[in-house]
Amino acid sequence: MNPARPAQATAISGRRAAPAPTPVSGVGLVAIAVLAMAALAGCAAPPAEEPADELSGTVIVLAAASLTETFELLEAAFEDAHPDVDVVFSFGGSSALAEQIVTGGVPADVFAAANESTMQTVSDAELAVDPELFATNVLALAVPAGNPAGVAGLADLARGELAIALCDVAVPCGSATTQLLELAGVAAAPDTLEPDVKAVLTRIELGEADAGLVYVTDVVAAGDAVEAVEVPEAAEVINRYPIAALAEAPNPDAAAAFVAYVLGPAGRAALEAAGFGLP
Repeated sequence: MNPARPAQATAISGRRAAPAPTPVSGVGLVAIAVLAMAALAGCAAPPAEEPADELSGTVIVLAAASLTETFELLEAAFEDAHPDVDVVFSFGGSSALAEQIVTGGVPADVFAAANESTMQTVSDAELAVDPELFATNVLALAVPAGNPAGVAGLADLARGELAIALCDVAVPCGSATTQLLELAGVAAAPDTLEPDVKAVLTRIELGEADAGLVYVTDVVAAGDAVEAVEVPEAAEVINRYPIAALAEAPNPDAAAAFVAYVLGPAGRAALEAAGFGLP
């Protein structure tokens, strides 16, 4: 197994007033969370596929922060299937990762983005090999356990007395946040704009933010540390995740194999268990 990786993608080192109403989940969110956590608890890793002895070396994967838990689970199974391959991740905001690829700042093999427009940046530079959609995700309004600030819905993101954490508009979760708030007619007053969704989640988990918008999958991954408040409009803003081997991959064969693994039965099972939708 690989050493711990940084949560953000600045570098690769070898690899996060009114009475308080009772928070409820978004449409299907609680059911998804319960099923997801049960599935993850029951399976240490997805089933390994047939090993390919000809594959070896390191595969460097740049991936959206929201994929952290799922991809680390897939890493173990992929390396079991291909014992001579070492998967190394760098997780972070998709836009920053794309910029690193386009500017040649990292010798990466695979890119998995949290929206299509970010992957398009890499495709336009002729550096992505046949990107394919592999997952979908939607936003959730997350609050610390117990909802101490009594957040009731998106409108509360405009309350100046609350500490609000959102993703920076430059990254996919920030772009989706902007769409959702415009759809709901809410002018949010964020106290902090974070470089990726895991940074928003961390502030909520630590109680440094009273509320924030993260993905459904992040609420699932956080377990009892956060709760979700119902946001009916969230189902109308969908992030679609593409993945591709990179044209200048140092290890193209292993890169193609990892992409195929994510797109295959083991990858789809792990993604669904984590609360992602499947295209």
